[in-house]
Amino acid sequence: MVMGRRPDVPTASVPVTAVDTVGLAQQLGAALIRVPFRRPLRGQSNPAANVATAVTREVLRTFMGYSSSLPIDEFRSIEVLLDDLCRVVMQPVVASHQVAQRRTEFGGVPGILYTPKDRAPDGVILYLHGGGYIGTSPTMYSFFTARLCQATNCTIFVADYRLAPEFPYPAGVEDTVAALTALVELGAPPSRLLVAGDSGGGGLANSLLLEAPTRLSIDPPVGLLLFSPEVDLLLDEPSVTENAPRDILPWNIPTAAYLHGADATNVEITTVDADVAGFPPTFVCWGGDEMFRDPIRRFVGRLAAAGVPHEAHESPGMFHVFPILMPWATASRVVYREATRFVRAVLDDATPIPSHALPAVSSAAGFA
Repeated sequence: MVMGRRPDVPTASVPVTAVDTVGLAQQLGAALIRVPFRRPLRGQSNPAANVATAVTREVLRTFMGYSSSLPIDEFRSIEVLLDDLCRVVMQPVVASHQVAQRRTEFGGVPGILYTPKDRAPDGVILYLHGGGYIGTSPTMYSFFTARLCQATNCTIFVADYRLAPEFPYPAGVEDTVAALTALVELGAPPSRLLVAGDSGGGGLANSLLLEAPTRLSIDPPVGLLLFSPEVDLLLDEPSVTENAPRDILPWNIPTAAYLHGADATNVEITTVDADVAGFPPTFVCWGGDEMFRDPIRRFVGRLAAAGVPHEAHESPGMFHVFPILMPWATASRVVYREATRFVRAVLDDATPIPSHALPAVSSAAGFA
């Protein structure tokens, strides 16, 4: 469930939420007015695509800046409104991809399970959504995860892990450990199981794998997919300031709520400096114009130095998590294609399993 629907998580009153919604609409209107003054025709693609990129960048940056400036209860109320809207809007979108979805839980962790319709899945993906460890919900990722489910022919569980500041580190890691363990216990063998995540969810995926030797009693997953992962919470790389004018992220990226006093140099949190020698084959993509560019490059360098099979894709002119925010863009279509190829290659190399094993995960979650 979205954070604002959880017990003991306070939300704002209806009048205050209404005022905040009006304020958000005004801010987004101002963002659109600014677009013509940002040289929107300039960019890596044709003029129409460049304008679409400029509008997306301006609107998302404004939304993030405004919402993160609100008190926590008001932030959660806006999040609930967006989640409710996505529940309505995304249902036909998911169905159009020949994908079924159901709200369920694994290991006590709620989330949404996506399964291919009328065909047995080839694998299972535990997906950890982004949001800087503080926001968004699985419902808001419906288009992306439905498309990924269709393209890879994998069952995907999008975990609704606990978020900060109500539940700071290590609550999210504990939830992902519980979900991953339950998936395996219910029939998803590690040889057909991948972990994926974007932004904060990508950082959480790394934390999960780094803590696996001490927290998990199962074999590690067979693959890892990372979309603009937040691998450095120190935020001290040159790209953090150099790309601030071009990214969708606010220049003052919040991390204190998640850390809540934890040491940002801990390699299980700032995974760019971690020992990744035990990582499975890894797919990483990011934008050349995003603030996390330099830490991600350094993380990829550590994968190479450790001998981890990996694929790295940097898209010039693109901002943070662009495949999720702009699925129509040429660079995004390339990422979808390459990520699908990576998943299929990893699963083709995995040990074959009985055909009934993977559907058991879906059945355990309530599917026929």
